[in-house]
Amino acid sequence: MSEPRGPDSTRRLPVMEKTAGGGPGRSAPSEEDALLPTLDGAEDGSGRFWSARRIPAAVLALLLLAATGLLLYDVAAVRADRRGMAWRRSLTRELAERPLDDIWVLVGAGVAAALGLWLFVLAVTPGLRDVLPMRSPHPDVRAGLHRNAVAMVLRDRATEVSGVQSVQVRAGRRKARVRAVSHFRELDDVRADLDAVLADGVRGLGLARRPVLSVRVARPGRKG
Repeated sequence: MSEPRGPDSTRRLPVMEKTAGGGPGRSAPSEEDALLPTLDGAEDGSGRFWSARRIPAAVLALLLLAATGLLLYDVAAVRADRRGMAWRRSLTRELAERPLDDIWVLVGAGVAAALGLWLFVLAVTPGLRDVLPMRSPHPDVRAGLHRNAVAMVLRDRATEVSGVQSVQVRAGRRKARVRAVSHFRELDDVRADLDAVLADGVRGLGLARRPVLSVRVARPGRKG
């Protein structure tokens, strides 16, 4: 995903070339690639994307609207010389008569505290843990890559290694776990090739914070 912030936020994408064997090769370098920030340094300050929290905000707004409307209706009814609702009179009596160490008072206080803590955590944390921020050549453009896309790219790169039968990739914010099954070649040779290919693949993703690779290679299990 990306967030364009200016009119001049696009650039020409590099063209994919084919290798001598006919397979897809790496992107052809262009003059603009030399202007991109290096991926070998520290983070460039690109933080995580913030979630809009639409569902919690909508639920909280509806609950507050319903409670406020019901309370205002009861207050207006009392002002109009009508009897107040039974629930408000009962709640007022219970709050006035029950001691502070009563079990129901403690339970209500605990629920209110937990709800407040949950809302506070939602307010101060960015969310969108599945979107990994990418480096950007322009300060007015922010880009992100979903974890599933990262896993798919690394899986495709791993399947190109000779001897790999199947691959499972789980990409996280800090670590990418790769589990490969090799049906021929030495496991050490397959893992060395996987380390090199996947490290190059992670660099090519352009992430602001590259995940650490954890690669395991095993033989296929016996059938039956």
